[in-house]
Amino acid sequence: MPEPAKKAVSAFSKKPKTQEAEEGSSVVFEAETEKPDAKVKWQCNSKDITSSDKCVIKADGNKHSLTITALTKEDTNAYAVIAGGSKVKFELKVIPMPEAPVEAPANGPTEPIVVPEQTPAEPPVEAPTEDHISAPAPDAPSAEEAQPPDTRQDLTGIFSEKPQSGDVTVGENITFVAKVNAESLLKKPTIKWIKGKWMDLASKSGKHLQLKETYDRNTKVYTFEMQVIAAKPNFAGAYRCEVTSRDKFDSCNFDLAVHEARAAEGLDIRAAFRRTSTDGKEDSGELDFSTLLKKSSSFLKSSNRAVQVSSEPDVDVWDILSRAPSSEFEKIAFQHGITDLRGMLKRLKKMKKEEKKSEAFLKKLDPAYQVSKGQKIKMAIEVANPDVEVKWLKNGQEIQPTGSKYIFESVGNMRYLTINHCSLADDAAYCCVVGEEKCTTELFVKEPPVLIVKNLEDQMVMKGERVELECEVSEEGANVKWEKDGVELTRDESFKYRFKKDGCKHVLIINEATKEDCGHYKVKTNGGESMAELLVQEKELEVYQSIADLSVKAKDEAVFKCEVSDENVRGTWYKNGVEVKPDARINITHIGRIHKLTIDEVKPEDEGDYTFVPDGHAFNLSAKLNFLEVKIDYVPRQDPPKIHLDCMGRTAESTIVVVAGNKLRLDVPITGDPAPTVVWTKAEKVVTDGDGRVHVETTKGHCIFTIEGAERQDEGIYSVVVRNPAGEDTADINVKVVDVPDPPQAVKILSVGEDSCVVQWDPPLFDGGKPIIGYVLERKKTKSYRWMRLNFDPYPETTFEAKRMIEGVPYEMRVYAVNGIGMSRNSPASQPFVPVAPTSEPIGLCVEDISDTSISLKWRPPERIGSSELEGYGVEYCKEGTDEWIPAIQGLTDRTVMVVRGLTTGDKLQFRVRAYNMAGPSAPTTLAQPVTIREIMQRPKIWLPRNLRQTLIKKVGDTVNIMIPFQGKPRPKVTWSKDGEPLSSSFASVRNSEVDTILFIRKTERKHSGKYDLQVEIENVEDTASIMLQIVDLPGPPEGLKIVDVWGFNVALEWKPPKDNGNCEISGYCIQKADKKTMEWYTVYDQYRRTNCVASDLIMGNEYVFRAFAINLVGLSLDPCDTKDSAYIQKTGMAYKPPSHKDHDFSEAPKFTHPLVSRSVIAGYNATLSCSVRGIPKPKVTWYKNKMDISNEAKYRMLSKQGVLTLEIRKPCLFDGGVYMCKAVNDSGEDIVECKLEVRPQIVKEEKKEDKK
Repeated sequence: MPEPAKKAVSAFSKKPKTQEAEEGSSVVFEAETEKPDAKVKWQCNSKDITSSDKCVIKADGNKHSLTITALTKEDTNAYAVIAGGSKVKFELKVIPMPEAPVEAPANGPTEPIVVPEQTPAEPPVEAPTEDHISAPAPDAPSAEEAQPPDTRQDLTGIFSEKPQSGDVTVGENITFVAKVNAESLLKKPTIKWIKGKWMDLASKSGKHLQLKETYDRNTKVYTFEMQVIAAKPNFAGAYRCEVTSRDKFDSCNFDLAVHEARAAEGLDIRAAFRRTSTDGKEDSGELDFSTLLKKSSSFLKSSNRAVQVSSEPDVDVWDILSRAPSSEFEKIAFQHGITDLRGMLKRLKKMKKEEKKSEAFLKKLDPAYQVSKGQKIKMAIEVANPDVEVKWLKNGQEIQPTGSKYIFESVGNMRYLTINHCSLADDAAYCCVVGEEKCTTELFVKEPPVLIVKNLEDQMVMKGERVELECEVSEEGANVKWEKDGVELTRDESFKYRFKKDGCKHVLIINEATKEDCGHYKVKTNGGESMAELLVQEKELEVYQSIADLSVKAKDEAVFKCEVSDENVRGTWYKNGVEVKPDARINITHIGRIHKLTIDEVKPEDEGDYTFVPDGHAFNLSAKLNFLEVKIDYVPRQDPPKIHLDCMGRTAESTIVVVAGNKLRLDVPITGDPAPTVVWTKAEKVVTDGDGRVHVETTKGHCIFTIEGAERQDEGIYSVVVRNPAGEDTADINVKVVDVPDPPQAVKILSVGEDSCVVQWDPPLFDGGKPIIGYVLERKKTKSYRWMRLNFDPYPETTFEAKRMIEGVPYEMRVYAVNGIGMSRNSPASQPFVPVAPTSEPIGLCVEDISDTSISLKWRPPERIGSSELEGYGVEYCKEGTDEWIPAIQGLTDRTVMVVRGLTTGDKLQFRVRAYNMAGPSAPTTLAQPVTIREIMQRPKIWLPRNLRQTLIKKVGDTVNIMIPFQGKPRPKVTWSKDGEPLSSSFASVRNSEVDTILFIRKTERKHSGKYDLQVEIENVEDTASIMLQIVDLPGPPEGLKIVDVWGFNVALEWKPPKDNGNCEISGYCIQKADKKTMEWYTVYDQYRRTNCVASDLIMGNEYVFRAFAINLVGLSLDPCDTKDSAYIQKTGMAYKPPSHKDHDFSEAPKFTHPLVSRSVIAGYNATLSCSVRGIPKPKVTWYKNKMDISNEAKYRMLSKQGVLTLEIRKPCLFDGGVYMCKAVNDSGEDIVECKLEVRPQIVKEEKKEDKK
């Protein structure tokens, strides 16, 4: 795991705090440092402060102070004190001197005096105090009522103080403050200031907007300020403040109103909404708002002096209401004191809204444009005069047509401005000027996300080395942020970290890495991030070749040689604990990693223990120098040869060991007279100088056998044979060549974790002739080329757990074997693997169904799956009382529902489910209690679908496939019947399952119509359901179509309904006609519902025949019914004799078709009572109140229109309540209807009257 980031230590033991002081006074800021000799400097607005008469800087040991005298408003600023790498910020707020109190006149409402803000640190509006207002009007609101309510005690969320809405005059400053209490927060809160719905103001900081942040360590309160400087009219609008801290979020909306220069005005807007009445009543007369539209000014006068009071700015309420949405009307009425909003809105509807049209522009620019960085934008405007010249301005400066950046086009009345390759510098306000008129817009340049093209790579360095972490982004000059273990890195005075930009490349440089620099480093852009790990190891010196014992003779040369891993390491040679100094015979050399001690012409006093000690490392290398003394004895001339060796034989003690690659030199002393001949053999083969590496040399008293660069095949038993006439001698020398081992075999990953893995390998096939001391492991990211060593001390086992990896990133592993000689070549890399953690356990395991031999389980996927895909689920069970878990299936299932079959009835089993991914199984989720395998009795229940609860209509020949689900355990018995008779298989097919039944008719006929009953039965418990099936067919033809009468151009027809209606209702008839000359049929009526009709508009002189079709739900009948006779249309001159008939009596007694309805009305408002009556002849209507005729009463008005009777009661009073009755009478009879009328008294709202003085 990465080491936790060390908490920064402040250089200050006492820090200066924010202070407030009055103008003209002095203020002292004090600070104390931890070290008395620390250098301290003071700053104001990031500029250094030098000691002067205005600012006095003192230092006494570790105490430092800054004194500012003769304070003015210009001294209100942000200050800072810096010592070492610590910087403390604080503020100074200068409060103006208190002014003389202002008295209010006796006649006039009291208005608070608004003091506009002069400096950024002051609040936008000062609340009035008791000194500001004296002798208030009796009806004026108190100071507590005039101020907005304090909502800080009722806050919810994160804010301890929310920003409040404010007003500011053009050119003045205002500050909005938000405070957050961080006691309960785990992470520093972040804040966003937003204008409108989406505009983040963090990118708009500059001349007119400043964002500040302070933190009070004592109260643990963060203070965030948004300061608007030199406000402009377009700054007005809705704002939002959002604060977030991990999983907590809060927001607050507030408004900023920007007014023009304030005018002194004492207009009482409430007086403008008085009614003009002649009768002296307050609630009658017309509303007169003329006083509201006039400008006025008021002066507050006292007996001694006149003081002009700044009241609310002169605003046109009509204009505000006409522009505001309807949802804001009540808010505007409250702000401006409007009491009769309804009357004002009625007047507003009558006013005509006249929009001032521009004379120069036919179509203006859009309010705003947005373009991505690097793209182009084209602004279009339409002018009235096609020959007029226009000017384009950017932030008030005219744009000159230079280069290809700006392109101006003029096409007819259209004017275009094209901006190519937009950058952040083009984010500005643009204006098109024609004469005296202007049209403005704003361009927002959206910066595309910066992507990381080349990721960071893990690095492992030695302590003191330079580290460079490099990445490459998609855009030059992009800003990136570097973090270490989640803490942002910045430049400090120690220059520990350096940040380098080279085009798209960004480099983090760490000079002289230390152990504290270990950790995970991350680079972030607005479009991605990349992380890498840095490991810093202490330098450990490795010995590649140690010095060996030497045995030399007098006058010979002795050479001690060793090789270490660091070529920069120096060392000292000692003999018997005394440092060896170089002289004429002794030579000490250091070339690269090799250190040599050479002694020429060895003497007996050179014998001893020699030691090499590397500088700065706590170990040494030792060897012994043996001096061989040559004894000369008198021997006869015929002396047989003799080999003088102490290492003869084949025992382990007599074996000569040589490291592969080193020089093997066998110097064998021999004697004999005459000088013997020497023969070297290996495995009965004579060794000669034929090989370039082998040299055989014979000198007086010695035979020397040398092999340059010993190899593994040079190992074996060498025999030396010396012969002369006096005899021969033989000696065997066992030579063992040792080497670094072969690389380990079969590197594989056994398991992986969230940030770790377990790797296993096989030992090397050849250990190099020396026991394996241990292994060294390395890892790298699959897409990287840099291998990182995981251990420096050899690890003795063949299974290793590697940690500190990044989840979701693929890695590879390789292993080195280490013996006493050195380190082997690396093994082949393992298969790529991804460190992932097992998923969380599945949730919601429950039993869905159970039977005598099976159980159905279901569950939900784990809440956390991780970066690896879910491979499936494993289901296991065990009997109660045992610990043996048995897999329910072989392998895994990818479904979250499973039926376990083949269980024994009556067993009590426990079930569990585990989720599997690349990392292995998750923690199991288990049923709350064991389950007994036994089917549970469940009552039968039929779930009849909604569409089958009505008659099911099908056409003849259609297929019927009805599926009805049901429930019940054990499996219920299902029975179908039709019209009370059992359903035969030849009539319809029935298929049943455990949960539903299907009624299937392949081809329906009329006989299939009827009632089908379904019965589901378990033992003696049953449930039933019925289905109505109606099979419909085409109807038969109508019957008896005949011509009843012919007159003029008309023919009367009559017929009877068909005998066969097709098992459904006849919906109509289709009547057709045909001229007997052509016999072409034309439709006269379609979907005609009666059984008689008149065919009109026939042609004179033609003879017609008719036919009729019956129509039902299926369609027209197959055959028509034709008329037997034809109808001839007589020519002109034939008189029609109408048949005589008896007049029908249409008289009808009166009857009320709609009764009177009892009502409750308010006194003073007209009321009506309505009803409707029918009768022939028209009945006479009489109205009664409490059974008294009111026909002649002037208060009542009776109306009658087309049978609707209305009684209008004009402004009823309480005495007009009672029972009203309406009576209708004609010759056929009469009818009455009555109702009750309740008159309620009018509730008069009393308004407060204000007395003027």
